[in-house]
Amino acid sequence: MNSVEISLTVGVVSTVLSLPLAIAMALYLERTRSRVRHAVQTLIMLPLVLPPVVTGYLLLKVFSPIGPLGRTLARLGAPVAFHWLGAVIAAAVVGFPLFVLMIALAIKAVDPRFERVSRSLGVSPWRTFWRVTLPLTWPGILAGAAVAFARGLGEFGATIILAGRIPGETQTIPLQIYAELDAPGGERRIVGLVLTACAFCLVCVALSRILDSWYRRRLELDR
Repeated sequence: MNSVEISLTVGVVSTVLSLPLAIAMALYLERTRSRVRHAVQTLIMLPLVLPPVVTGYLLLKVFSPIGPLGRTLARLGAPVAFHWLGAVIAAAVVGFPLFVLMIALAIKAVDPRFERVSRSLGVSPWRTFWRVTLPLTWPGILAGAAVAFARGLGEFGATIILAGRIPGETQTIPLQIYAELDAPGGERRIVGLVLTACAFCLVCVALSRILDSWYRRRLELDR
């Protein structure tokens, strides 16, 4: 695969894999008052402030092929370090805080009284989530997915540390641009990649804004 195909694959897979956990964490942060809530929120937001190289190094320590987790995953046929799955993990981790933040804002906009009414009618929390909360928040979830995808698409530091720069396997658009700039005449060859990356990110941001605006108008009409 070329770098564009790798980037799209990594972005889509990382976003899909992050989706269930991002929804669960956003729901936990907005609908619970646990004492450890702020600690959990701090841990979730940590990749936003950590240098990406530090994030990549920490991930490499966790998924190192000589460590217990990395060795076990390799035996199961799912190696992470210096593999395209490493690029997926790196993209998922750096995009996760934004994903959770966007979903949490969508959940926060939902009137908790709807959920309380559902519960008072004997509906279980799980069914309340599926029948009340999720239908009211899905535009916000899609907006968060678009932002997380764009963030993962542009990840460089964590990816190069955890997955390496392997052409045809882990060399995403940012890694190829970096490699080309280090070669004679590379600046001319990256024009298409730069334009492609900008186009993808602009589409994601525009989609996120459209969904967010539509969602806000929908909530205002419902009220």
